[in-house]
Amino acid sequence: MSKRTSGNNVHGILLLDKRLGVSSNKALQEVRHLFNANKAGHTGSLDPLATGLLPLCFGEATKVSGLMLDDNKRYQVVIQLGIMTDTGDAEGKVIATKPVPLFSSEEICACLQAFIGEIEQVPPMYSALKHNGRKLYELAREGKVIERKARRIKILDLMQLSNFDATTRISDQIILEVYCSKGTYIRSLAEDIGHFLGCGGTVKALRRIESGQFNITQAKTIEQLKAMDEQSLYESLINVDKPLEKLPSVYLSDQEAIAIKYGQSINSKLELSIAMQPGPLRMYHASAFLGLGEMQIDGKIAPKKLFNINMQ
Repeated sequence: MSKRTSGNNVHGILLLDKRLGVSSNKALQEVRHLFNANKAGHTGSLDPLATGLLPLCFGEATKVSGLMLDDNKRYQVVIQLGIMTDTGDAEGKVIATKPVPLFSSEEICACLQAFIGEIEQVPPMYSALKHNGRKLYELAREGKVIERKARRIKILDLMQLSNFDATTRISDQIILEVYCSKGTYIRSLAEDIGHFLGCGGTVKALRRIESGQFNITQAKTIEQLKAMDEQSLYESLINVDKPLEKLPSVYLSDQEAIAIKYGQSINSKLELSIAMQPGPLRMYHASAFLGLGEMQIDGKIAPKKLFNINMQ
C-alpha cells in the first residue's frame, strides 16, 4: 500500500482484469493514476504471467484489504507436462525435461483427486515470502536455495476443463480449474501434479477468475477504464463495506455513534432480528458506515476499526 498527499481522497474497491505481462503493482499504479488517488493497495499479487481478477482498494477500503487476503480464490491454469523450470512457470529457465507417458483419463482423475482437501505445500523459492528479512525471490535470483517449511493449505475443488485423451491429444497439457484457500501457490501445485504423474510440470498460463465474493465478470480491463469519463470511473467503485456483508450489522443512535467515534464501548439497547453472538460486526449510523465493532460477552459493543467515509 502506498500514499500520497496531493491527489484525490478516493474510497472504494475496483475490480481489475489484470492483463498479461505486468506486475500487480504496475497495474495498481496505472489505475491509481486514472483516479489520482492518494491511497491505494491491492489484495493478493498476481504474477506478470497471470491474468484476471485483481481487487484494488482505494482510501478507506485499504482497511479491509487484509480481510480480503483471507478469501478463497478460484483459478484456471494450463499445466505444461514434461517440463520443469526454476520458477515453476513458463517464464523461468528450463531445468529438466521428461517424456510424457500416455495417461488414461482414469489416471488423470486419480491424480487430481489426490490433491483435493487439506494438503501440505512447500512454497516456491520464487515467492515474496521472507527469509532473514529478504524476499525469497531475491535470494533465488542470486542462485541461493533456502529450505522452506511445508504449509497447510486446502484445495476445495480441482476440476479438469479439457478432455485429456492420450490417444488423440495434440499437446502435453492439462487445463484445470482450482478452487483453493489463501496461501495456495498454483505454481507449486502444478509442479506437485507433474511430480505425481512422474513427468514434471510447470504453469504455462494462469488466470484468476474469483476472489471471495467477487468474480471476473465484474472486472474491468485497463482499456475499459481509460475509455471512461470521470463519473463512470467513480461509478465503477464498490462500497468499502461490500466485503464485510457476511458479518452481522447494527444501526446506532446519534448518541451511540458519538460514543463509538470517541473510542468508547456502548451498552446497545438495539432490538436485533437475530441473536447477536460475541464477535465482529458492522456498525452504521443512518446511511453512514462507521466501521467494524465487536459484540463482547457482556453485551457491549466496542469499536475495532473506524472508517472515515459516508456510505450511500
